[in-house]
Amino acid sequence: MDLLKYSAKELSDKIKAGEVTVKEAVDACFANIDAKEESVHAYITICREEAYKKAEEVQKKIDAGELTGPFAGVPVAIKDNMCTEGILTTCASKILGNFVPTYSSEAVKKLEEAGVVVLGKTNMDEFAMGSTTETSAFGVTRNPRNTEHVPGGSSGGSAAAVAAEECFMALGSDTGGSIRQPASYCGVVGIKPTYGTVSRYGLVAYGSSLDQIGPLCKTVEDAAITLSIISGQDQKDSTSIPRNDLDFTKALVEDVAGMKIGIPKAYFGEGLDAEVKDAVLAAAEALKAKGAIVEEFDLDYVKYAIPAYYTIADAEASSNLERFDGIKYGYRTEEFQGLHNMYKKTRSEGFGPEVKRRIMLGSFVLSSGYYDAYYLKALRVKALIKQAFDKAFEKYDVILGPVAPTTAPKLGESLSDPMKMYLGDIYTIAVNLAGLPGISVPCGTDSKGMPIGLQLIADCFNENVLLQTAYTYEQMTKKGGN
Repeated sequence: MDLLKYSAKELSDKIKAGEVTVKEAVDACFANIDAKEESVHAYITICREEAYKKAEEVQKKIDAGELTGPFAGVPVAIKDNMCTEGILTTCASKILGNFVPTYSSEAVKKLEEAGVVVLGKTNMDEFAMGSTTETSAFGVTRNPRNTEHVPGGSSGGSAAAVAAEECFMALGSDTGGSIRQPASYCGVVGIKPTYGTVSRYGLVAYGSSLDQIGPLCKTVEDAAITLSIISGQDQKDSTSIPRNDLDFTKALVEDVAGMKIGIPKAYFGEGLDAEVKDAVLAAAEALKAKGAIVEEFDLDYVKYAIPAYYTIADAEASSNLERFDGIKYGYRTEEFQGLHNMYKKTRSEGFGPEVKRRIMLGSFVLSSGYYDAYYLKALRVKALIKQAFDKAFEKYDVILGPVAPTTAPKLGESLSDPMKMYLGDIYTIAVNLAGLPGISVPCGTDSKGMPIGLQLIADCFNENVLLQTAYTYEQMTKKGGN
């Protein structure tokens, strides 16, 4: 079997059994990167020298019996908005084009302690603002399934790297669907955990109340393992939550008998592509045939999710991005007259148009006279959306729906119409507003061969139910049950 066809868990098992070396796994990934990167452009920074050095260290620890975990020796990629000690971390922005952190984010640290080998940093929408990975200052990433199409965003580079077999697993971040939507577009598995499950320490902030780190993987099993590794309370992140149920691999059980699955009627109305609708409903029928109880229901306030999300996220972004001013780190304009002129020119030259748009919108909704009318109202809507989900989860174990209204659009289609790009997040945004866990699992392809994702949503801290449902469906599709 081709080395690159293995899941991360399968590869690690082969390495620990002495059938494959860590170096051979890294060699295979770099050979594929060299062959595909020109057309895909999943990476911003490739850490060849560092990866081989780490591979040697990890191999010695595996041989000595010091590293026995399920991901020991696995080559992975990291989204370029997570700090990595000594490695360029740009957030795909000119303003951080020369930023090399002196520390690593907690999630990356935990992965490295588990024995993974970091191959590089993946491309993304600038500061995670976008749904297509076209707003990057370092050029667009293309969908490996069809390079005329976008990979989704903002974690498009991570999804593309996994789909193109340029790594075995990648970390992404999800503020309004930025893991699940690219996972859907590229035909991989992506999970956004409950807010506070994974430390945000070292993640460059976009919307602090919404951001959450999660994995993009080949299989549900790999996603469960990654989540088990990177989760846990962190004293360096005041929003991280103490949890005792962090072995998510226990959920890898093929059984949905008696499970109640709700399908929101609002998710299947106008704007949803017919092929996406058919594939998602076919997945619901497959779970029903396996013993799940599937019902339609009304999910209130979901139509207000997009305006509420963009008001809150942009307000937080305008505050978070205030620190990038050319003083302490990052890009600084070469010619300026006085301090304020330096701020203005640095930020004008350093930020791209989408980031500027969102900073201005965020500053507007936080300004006196508009704060109550927009920002506070959006927070109230956020609370109502959370209440609507709470009510739904009194009756259902899992909510099922599409990830995106269509399959991956062609390059340039969304960027020319920002409103169209924002509307593409309609099914994913509410999950972040309510702090819920959500997963995207491949559920077929459209007539053009582009992947379609099935979104499953569970109540807070119920990742195990989510993973069990996703795992059951994945096993059925592998066996030709769908």
